[in-house]
Amino acid sequence: MSFEVDYGALGARIRAAREKKYLTQEQLGEICSLSTAHIGHIERGTRTPSIDSLCAISSALGVSTDSLLIDSFDAADKLAHLTAMLENKDPEKVRRFITMVTAMAEKIDEI
Repeated sequence: MSFEVDYGALGARIRAAREKKYLTQEQLGEICSLSTAHIGHIERGTRTPSIDSLCAISSALGVSTDSLLIDSFDAADKLAHLTAMLENKDPEKVRRFITMVTAMAEKIDEI
């Protein structure tokens, strides 16, 4: 199973978190010891941040790396990953989990 990161979506979440903190790209770059141009490329998805850079950015923005990466994988990859996670788990617990997820999916517009 392979995962392809949507770096455009990752960059958009970084930009949104940065703007929520009222930081410029230059300020974020200074905090993270990255150039303003590099921050811009990361936000546009034209450069891939290293793990160290991603951790520095998430720390500077006060958000988890998970929150930046969530939804960076396409839906099929997420479902495949979820399926793999449920393998070899207690069948009754898996059934209850699927029942809960199904109920939430039916009410998604109300959430």
